[in-house]
Amino acid sequence: MENNDMRMNQAQPNTGTPAENMPNAMNHGGHEMFDAHEVLGSVISMLDQYQLYVQHIQDPDLKNILNLQYTFTSELYSIIVESFQTGEKPRISTHVYKMTENNDVIFGLKPGQPKKPKQSPSEITDADVTSFMQGHVKGLASLMTMTAVEMTNPVLRRVVSDSVPNFIEMSYEIFLYQNRHGYYQVPQLAQQDMAQMLQSYAPAPANPLN
Repeated sequence: MENNDMRMNQAQPNTGTPAENMPNAMNHGGHEMFDAHEVLGSVISMLDQYQLYVQHIQDPDLKNILNLQYTFTSELYSIIVESFQTGEKPRISTHVYKMTENNDVIFGLKPGQPKKPKQSPSEITDADVTSFMQGHVKGLASLMTMTAVEMTNPVLRRVVSDSVPNFIEMSYEIFLYQNRHGYYQVPQLAQQDMAQMLQSYAPAPANPLN
């Protein structure tokens, strides 16, 4: 009798609502709802923190970078909100972020003062601000990557996934600024060690799987 009950339970049809029968605004899974809230909350946190950082910036170039990233991210926030609430293609499409820094990286280490925690807000420097900014954009790049692969709604998934390269670009822009000013120094291996590691791999064979 128990086996018959189990077979009957297994044979019951899935009574869930197909996606095509749902309003687009409701076409979200439960896990996706929490992910979307985390993404939007993190974007708000970045924008709010940028409002605080701007008063500590001394270098006009850094202030320009912060303003560009703030403006871009503020518009992106509205695009995500619209996609989340409607489940439809937003009226404004996502853009590609264009950084202001060039791609030149300065290699090598120079001696400097050891770092330590600040004792008051008045001690916050441009170097500190770039570190704070970097934390936000790197965190959003990682968060959006993880959430995009688990989202149900195709429009919201595309908006979030398309945003990942933009936050990577923002992170790279901040790094290049930090590097140019000596805030982020880049050590290198000895040339012999680099050469050996560069030659540690060979191309994959072209044979397809059988």
